[in-house]
Amino acid sequence: MIQDFSIENIDAVAEVLGAKTKRIGNMVRLEIESAGGTSKAAAEFYFNLVVNGESMNVVSVYSHNTFLQLHNCNGFLASDLLNQVTFFGRNGSSISGLIIDREASCSFYANVSEQLLNCDFTTLPTEVMMCSIALSLTDTDTFDLDGFQFDE
Repeated sequence: MIQDFSIENIDAVAEVLGAKTKRIGNMVRLEIESAGGTSKAAAEFYFNLVVNGESMNVVSVYSHNTFLQLHNCNGFLASDLLNQVTFFGRNGSSISGLIIDREASCSFYANVSEQLLNCDFTTLPTEVMMCSIALSLTDTDTFDLDGFQFDE
């Protein structure tokens, strides 16, 4: 289920990622380590950060050789099934998403047209197919997962 990005529900993120949590004011830091200890990442979440008089949420991810940052994050989808959390922010008709998984790996998609989220991804060029699949769960008009069950 898509959740609002707030400090009150950040524990759902830590649980899915199996991460250690540190809280300092309106910032939460998660430390993520893969099962074998070969990969590590840290994610910092800044809530209601005031920049030029406007409040925004920021997600920053630090790993061995990568720094990623998502501004204006307004929601996330934490998946126990996939062992990953998708953070997203919408701006007009585009969406950007940052995906972090339990093995401390990350993916980032920026300025993706929302039209790609609810189209038949098999008709898309392979270069843009992955973003359509990865971010499609953030489109609440496409999926109604409440009450979804696998056939027994």
